[in-house]
Formats: sequence, structure tokens, C-alpha cells
Amino acid sequence: TQVEESAIILWNWVVTKHMGSVVNDEQRAKLRFVACRLVCLCEGSDPPEETIRRQILMSMKTGKGWIDIGKADLADGFLEIAMSSVEKLYAKLLKGSDGEADIHVHKADVERNLFKILSYQAESAVAQGDFEKAMMCVQRCKDMLMTLPKETCYLSILCYNFGVETYEWKRYEQSSFWLSQSYDIGKLDMKYSIGKEMQAKVLRLLATAYFEWDCNLHLDEALKAISLANQENLHPAGFFLKVKILLKSGASDEDLNSAVAEFLHHEMSLDFCLNTAKLLLEHGKESVGFYFLNSVTERFASSPDLGKITLLHIEFLLQNKRELLAKQKVEEIIIGHYSGKHLLPEALNQLHIILWDRAAKHYEAKSYSEALHWYNYSVSFYTPGQIDQNLAKLQRNMASCFLHLKQVDKAKEAVKEAERCDPNSIFTKFSVYKIAVVEKDTDKALEAVIEMGKLLEKPCQHEDKLRVDENTGTNLLSLAAQIALENEQQVVAIKALEYLSEHLQDCQQLFAALKCLLRLMLSKIMAENEEKRRCYVSNNTFSAAHKRIAETSTVEKVTGDMRILEAHWFRKVAWNLAVQFRGSPEKMRDFFLLSFKLSQFCPSDKAVLIAQKTSLLMAAAVDLEMGRQVTPSEQMELLTQALQHLQACKEIWKVLKLTGDFAKDPTETLLLLYEFEARSKLNDPALHNLMESIWEQPQIEVKTLEIIASLAMEPPARYPVLCKKALKSALNLHRKQTVIDAVQFSKCLHSLINISLPTGLTDWDACVLQELWDYFEDALSIISGTDAYPETEILWLMTRAWNTGIFQYTIGKYKEAEQWCGLGMCFLNHLGSLKKSYE
Repeated sequence: TQVEESAIILWNWVVTKHMGSVVNDEQRAKLRFVACRLVCLCEGSDPPEETIRRQILMSMKTGKGWIDIGKADLADGFLEIAMSSVEKLYAKLLKGSDGEADIHVHKADVERNLFKILSYQAESAVAQGDFEKAMMCVQRCKDMLMTLPKETCYLSILCYNFGVETYEWKRYEQSSFWLSQSYDIGKLDMKYSIGKEMQAKVLRLLATAYFEWDCNLHLDEALKAISLANQENLHPAGFFLKVKILLKSGASDEDLNSAVAEFLHHEMSLDFCLNTAKLLLEHGKESVGFYFLNSVTERFASSPDLGKITLLHIEFLLQNKRELLAKQKVEEIIIGHYSGKHLLPEALNQLHIILWDRAAKHYEAKSYSEALHWYNYSVSFYTPGQIDQNLAKLQRNMASCFLHLKQVDKAKEAVKEAERCDPNSIFTKFSVYKIAVVEKDTDKALEAVIEMGKLLEKPCQHEDKLRVDENTGTNLLSLAAQIALENEQQVVAIKALEYLSEHLQDCQQLFAALKCLLRLMLSKIMAENEEKRRCYVSNNTFSAAHKRIAETSTVEKVTGDMRILEAHWFRKVAWNLAVQFRGSPEKMRDFFLLSFKLSQFCPSDKAVLIAQKTSLLMAAAVDLEMGRQVTPSEQMELLTQALQHLQACKEIWKVLKLTGDFAKDPTETLLLLYEFEARSKLNDPALHNLMESIWEQPQIEVKTLEIIASLAMEPPARYPVLCKKALKSALNLHRKQTVIDAVQFSKCLHSLINISLPTGLTDWDACVLQELWDYFEDALSIISGTDAYPETEILWLMTRAWNTGIFQYTIGKYKEAEQWCGLGMCFLNHLGSLKKSYE
């Protein structure tokens, strides 16, 4: 008992809370399910009438709740419980009845519940696609209408709803059955009927179901249904459907005229009449359609919307290629316009659309004179001096026609009008641009392109109907570049392509624009002198290419192969440009670095590695060269950059050496020399380690050592010890040669003696003099064995030895003075033509 009471309390709570929208439909269904199950579980072997009635109500409502939330399969069990409970109730009522009158009352009472349960079971069956069961349930309900006539309307609407559902599921056979049932049930009892309007609605959907099911097979049924619908309650939708069915069935013009004539006897809106005329004309029924249009014109002669009829007439005349008649109609409207019979704004806008569309078709067909004819019709509706953005567009279109017809003056007039109406439009600027190109006015064309580019940069500032979006602007600039190229105006094309490269979003289009831009720039470079070349190429083009190639890794449309191809193309061009800019070190370096950056998107094969290595090496060389000619602060920056390039180059060189034999490649030496120069001039502590690696090299060349010696003393570097060590090593290598190169030996010895000579009085100690003496004797031994030693170098050695002796004499070291002067006189014997002068 307590459980049953709790279940009833829960049930009643759900009812009250649902009224206040505290619980939603699904929550209510679940709570009812719980309450109803609990009540059923509490049922005894012989429940009282009140309990059975409660159980019937709760089971029915629970079942209906599941149906309403789309879970019809959960409803069936509860509806069966309700049906079983109804039978129990009937048996209990019969048992306690006192005669025929009571039995009749009990039967009517039970039938009302039975009718409701059967209707719910029909709903559940339809939802689950069980047509047979639904049909059986509805038939039983239909049989009960004799005793329950008030349910006629309910059952008719229920069948209509079934018809709508199955129609939406495209089950036309089932839909037509349910709709027919709805109509038939609706006729059973006129007192409780659903009404003529609803009956007509049922029949219209029935006709539609037949029409869409198979119009040819069910044509008669469709026509019969729609005729009945129109008899029940004439509605525009019914008439329209009848015309559709007649057209589909291939009815004769006579039958269609008859249907249309019938329609004209009733009050229908202008829009509905126009839709009907359009339907007829679209199906090729011109005579019927135009006859109907004329009749509609007469009926709505005083309507302000009369222009809509004329517009429809013009549209279909044009569609049927009756252009001459269409022109007559347009001219009639123009005459009416100037005599005070104005079209409503909406109709006038529609007319403009028709006129422009016809003009555009002629333009596409290259019938420019005809296009102008239709554009002129549109111009007729504008007043002189009127400012309108659509008028600006119209004038631009006319200007294009005039240009094609070689009527430049008229085109210029049209563009002036466009500028007056809409001066800040990118389309107007484009029209100005086209005329400037035709007239070969490069300055004006360039100015127009620049203005187009500026407008593209600030699209949000244009509040006109022709709002410039990114795509429209780039398309116009792309077209501008194409026109410039076709007319051999490269400077203009370059400017258009520069703006394009800044704004294009599509990667393929961007790469195409950048390539075109670079080709133009390269052609300019080849034609100009060194000074002017710098004006044509900026790193921005390559930077844009580099940025977009980097971004393409996340763009689905761009394949890996495409990315590699683009990277190869741009890196090669950057390399070629670097070579072209030999007279401009900074640009040369930047392009080598760009070539390197772009090559990083390419597979690291041998060719690419060599290109990367060379790019970095050249960039470092340029930085070092520039560093020799700038201020100390600038020099430090350039030298630091050079070291960074060299470090990257060394890593690539390590990998590259593994791919083949590079015995004759000078890279190792160049890396060594460049790094030595940078570190020595930066006074880098790492220089010591670098020199240790140099001395350890077994096959270092004489030339390399001599360059190191030179660099060690090149300001701001000053490493005399390193310089002497390098020169000594070089001299040793000279001596080891099979045939000594006397000229090179003399230069090396000269440098070594120069660096070893004392600079002050205190430096003239015995060790220094002995070291110098050895160098002079080395020279004498070489001079004695060859005639190739340069005479100027012999003279220099003689002079240096003699002067050293004289210096010793002045400080009272006579023995040393005699030795050095004697050494100098030894060189005298080896002089040629100069000997007499010094004897």
C-alpha cells in the first residue's frame, strides 16, 4: 500500500511540475514509467474498479509519453497493459450490472478508453513502420465511430498526420492510403467533421502524393483529388497544383485555357497570378501563358504593382529569343517612366537586373554594340547628375564596351561619370587604368595601380555595395598585370605584381605571380647598368616566397613535390641574382643567404648541399670584404655574421665530404682562412684553438700560410708571433720544394725579415740579430744557386744588412758593424745593372 501511494504521489507530482515546465518531456516520460510500473507491481489478484481505472489511465498516458518523445517501441508494453486492464474493467462492470441499461452504459464507458488505446497503438505502429498493424487499429477505431461520433474529427486528423509523416518519408502509397482514410472519415458525420478547409487541405496533399508517386500512373486519382479539393474550398495552392498536374500530364492548350479561365473568376493575388503564368511559360505553354498574362494585366490595370507583370513578360520574351518584342516592352516602360508612370522601386531594380543580364550576355558573345544598347536602356532611368554606385558600375561596363569598339573618347567619358559617382572604388580605378594602358600613358597607369593597391590594403573602409573583398581586389590586380604585359608596359606590370604578391592567399597563384615578377625584374636587370639594377629587385619578393613555402607544409592543397619544385626555382633565381650583383656586396650577400634559406626546403642531395655550402661561403666572404671598409662597430657586426655563416657551412661541409671525393675542393682552406680572419679581427679567444688545428694539418699549402701571416697583421688584428710562425712554416715548405720558386721565396723572406726587424733600440739583442743573420744567409744561399731571384729583392736585402751594420757602428758595436756591413757587401756581388751604382 505504501509503495502504491508513493507511486501515485510521484505521478501527481510529475503532472504539477510539468505544468510549470520544471521537467521536460523525456524526464516526464521516465518518471511516469517508474510510477506506472510501481502501480502495476502493487496490483492484487482482484483489484477494485478504481485501481483498474487508475491503471488504465496511467498505462495509456505512459505509452503516449514514450510515443511523443520518439520512443514508440517502449510504448507498446504499456498500451498492452492498458488494453488488458480495459478488459478486466469490462468484466468487473458486467459482473456487477443490474440489467440492459447498465450494460449499455458500461460498454460505452469502456469503448471510449478502448478507442483511445487503439489510436495510440496506431500511432506507435506508424512510428515503427508497421503499416499493417496501424491499418488494423485505425479500422477498429473507424468501426467504433457509430457509437463514438464525437471522435470523428480526432480520427480524421490522426489519419491526416499519418499521411503527412509517411509523405515526408516518401512512402507515397501509404501516405495516399492515410489521406484517403482521413477524407473518408471526415465525411462520415458532418456534425463532427473537420470542416471544408481541412478536408481541402487533406485532398491537396493526397493529390500531391499521387503526383509525386507516379503522375502518369496515378494521373486520374491526382486530378480527381485536386478537383474535389477545389470544390470543397478553392485555394490558390489547389489551383496551382491542378495546373502543375495538367502540365505534367501533357494536357492540351484547350484544357489549360479552361482551367485558367475558371481560375480568373476568383479573387487571387497578383503574385499568385504571376507564379501561375511563370509556371505555364516555363513549361513551354506560351500561348496560354501570354494569354493569361494579358488577362491578369487587365484585371490589375490600376494596381501599383502592374510593372511586375510587364517584367515577367519581358523575361519570357527574352528567354524565347524574342528580343525585338522585349525591346518594345522596355521602351514602353521608358516612355511611361518619363510620362509619370513610374515603376515601384523593387520592380525598377528587377528591370535593371534584366537589362544588365541581357547586356552581359551580348558582351560575352562579343556583341559590344548590342550590349551598349541594353546598358543605355538602364541609363534611361537615371536622372542627369544623379550619384549612384550602381550607375558607376553601369558606366564602367559601358566603358569596357567602348574600349572593345576602339571608341576611346567615349570610354573616357563613361569612366569620368563613374569617377563622379564612385571615385574611391577599386573597379573605377581599374577602368581608369585600362584607358591609361590603351593610351600608353605609363605614369597614369602606374598611378592607378598604386591606388588600386592602396584600396586593397584597406578593404574595410568601403561601405559601398561593391565592397572590395580580398579575392576581387587580387583578381583585378592580376588582370591589370596581364593587361600591362600584353601592352609591353613592364614597369606597370611589376608594380601590379608587387601588390599581388602581398595579398594573394592562394599559394599556387602567389608563386605564379612571384615568378612572373622576378622574370620581369631579371629582364630589367639585364637591360640596365649596375647603378639602376639595384632599383628593380628587392628581397621582399624572395622573403614572400620563403614565407609561403614555409607555410605550405600546413596547406592541404600543396603537395610535397610542388613545394620542392617551387623552392628549387626560387633558390636558383636568388643565386643568379647574387652573381648579377657583384658590384653591390650587400645585395650579393643577401641573395646568397636567401638562396641558402630556400634550399632548406629541398631534399639534401649532393647538388643541394654543394649549393648550400657555396652560398654560405660566399655570404661569409662578402661580410669579411665589407668588414674591411666600415667603422669598427659595423665591422664587429659583419665579422660576427660571417662566423655564423661559417659555422653553418662547416656542418654542411662535414656531411658533404661523406658523399664523394673533394680532394681538389678549396672549401677546407677557405673555411680556415675566413674563420681566422674573423676571429683574429674580433680578438676571439677561440683563435688559439683554431691555430693549433692549423699547425697540426699535414698538408697545409704555402699560400695558405702566407695569407694567414698577412691576415694576422691586418688591422685591427695584430698577432706578430702568429705571423712569424706562419711565415717560417711557409719558408720551410718553400725550401722543401724540388725546384724553389725564387720569386715566391723572396716575398715570403721579405715579410719574415720585416716582421723580425727590431722596432726600437732596446730590441737589438744578440738573439734577434742571430735570427735575422740566419734569414739573410738563407737568402744568400738561394741567390747563389739561381738567377731568378728578383734584383729589387737582392737590393733590399743588401740595403737592410748594410743599414743594420751602420746602426751597430753608431752605438759602438764595431765588430757587429763590420759583420753586417760585410754581409751587405756579399749581396752586392749578386746585383746586375745596379752593381756599379752601389760599389
